[in-house]
Amino acid sequence: MITIKEIAKAAGVSPSTVSNALNGKPNVSEKVRERIFALCEEMNYQPNPASKGLKSGKSKTLLFVFSDFDRQFYLQIIKGINQYANLRGYDLLVCSATSCSKFMHPSITCGSIILDRRIQNQFILQKASNAYPIISLDRPLLHQGAKSILLDNYSVMSELVEGLYQRGYRKFAFMAGVESTLDNQERYKATVDVLQSHNLKIAAEHHLHGDYTEQSGYQAAKILLLSNQLPEIVISANDDMAFGMLEAFEETGLRVPEDIAITGFDDEKPAEALGLTTISIPNFERGYLATQHLINCISGEGDFSPVIINASVKWRFGTIQKALTN
Repeated sequence: MITIKEIAKAAGVSPSTVSNALNGKPNVSEKVRERIFALCEEMNYQPNPASKGLKSGKSKTLLFVFSDFDRQFYLQIIKGINQYANLRGYDLLVCSATSCSKFMHPSITCGSIILDRRIQNQFILQKASNAYPIISLDRPLLHQGAKSILLDNYSVMSELVEGLYQRGYRKFAFMAGVESTLDNQERYKATVDVLQSHNLKIAAEHHLHGDYTEQSGYQAAKILLLSNQLPEIVISANDDMAFGMLEAFEETGLRVPEDIAITGFDDEKPAEALGLTTISIPNFERGYLATQHLINCISGEGDFSPVIINASVKWRFGTIQKALTN
């Protein structure tokens, strides 16, 4: 069984640094935290469930379950979760879907926040109860014990696409993430609906398929570039895929935004430096709010009605033109 000492040795840090990173402490840099999380996934590290709650049968430890160790916005969510948890005297345990079930017990953790598309709804509903509340950040759930905090993808994506239309864009492509996710479905529907309101549509060959990773965006761009009929602009369902597409365009010698434009979604750190028009999600606040609702539910003061949060368009002009002249 892999230990914290082995993770620390592989990461070139002290065991206490690994412990602080896994528990969401603020005294670890984002770069080091990312490396530790990646090594934990790679080495299949399973945290020791021994905690201060085991002897009493009660716990003041929250569980955060998420799906990828390489997406930067998770760190902002974790910071928000950890800040409110610390304010209320709770500890934080972070893991992925492969190991979460063993920690979702009242003697180990007292509630969970889940942002992992690999976990099935049925599993969440089996675990969720008034005695063990669960907050879901990525899917609507109607069940006593489960509360959904959802992003209003549709409205903000509609605002983005309408703004692009007003700037003169007419030939659109859509770079999809995982098709089954609610986020992708809402972002695609908003794009299609706005275009239809202007008697436009996305050609079948311009509906591109990815999985939210940079590599999938890169590969989709390479396939797109085989066509003689390029779109004017690609709407990417997230920033990572947009980054991959930008790399492929640069390798091919296409000028962005003169030859082809692109937008993203998430507003990850590289987006500002690249001048990427994208949609900014308040991820720190989302983590903070989720923890606030979770602890309220744990204490019996909360309810399980869904919460909708808003995002905003970040207009930048490194990857789109302010207005087309033709």
